[in-house]
Amino acid sequence: MTDIFREIDEELRRDNFLRLWQRYGKYVIALAVALVAVTAVIGGWREYRSRQRQAEGVRFAAAADLANQGNFKNAADAFLEMAQASSGGRSTLSRFAAASVKGKMGDAAGAAAIYDQLAADGSNPPIYRDLATLLAVRFTLDKDPKAAVERLKPLTDAANPWHATALELTALAELKSGDKAAAQKTYKGLADDLTAPSGTRARAAEMVAALGQ
Repeated sequence: MTDIFREIDEELRRDNFLRLWQRYGKYVIALAVALVAVTAVIGGWREYRSRQRQAEGVRFAAAADLANQGNFKNAADAFLEMAQASSGGRSTLSRFAAASVKGKMGDAAGAAAIYDQLAADGSNPPIYRDLATLLAVRFTLDKDPKAAVERLKPLTDAANPWHATALELTALAELKSGDKAAAQKTYKGLADDLTAPSGTRARAAEMVAALGQ
């Protein structure tokens, strides 16, 4: 008797399953197919990005080799091509590299223009935008030192990670603009800034002593 009841129970469960499958089976299949497709897409995308990153790394190294060999123009062109073809951090790094190479080849205007673009690009993290501003000012400081002082002012805040470098550039710009007293004051503050790198503080102290003579 027990076997009979078990068989009846199994038949009932089988019938219930068949009815449920007839009603919902197509949705289950669709969901399974979708999950497989999504998994395949994600896996394919990851493999593609991995190959792309490897290829970009090879291109970046080749451009860096050109720069090391003194072939600055071709190196700068290669870095700029990478910047256009890439996105995110790779594009930003390529633009920084291109600007650096242009500076080495004596193209101050070209270097400053790229740094200005990096500084104005809101997609870059603030720390990179501020660094680009510092590097741009370095190439434009002689041309308009007063404008350089104004542009550096937001970066001289103690909370800014680049504030020590910004202060040193500010003092230099003040000197170039003929404001010796302002430069000496800026150098004095930098020499006393315990958060500044020791080398920067030492240079500032030397400038304070030199300007006081």
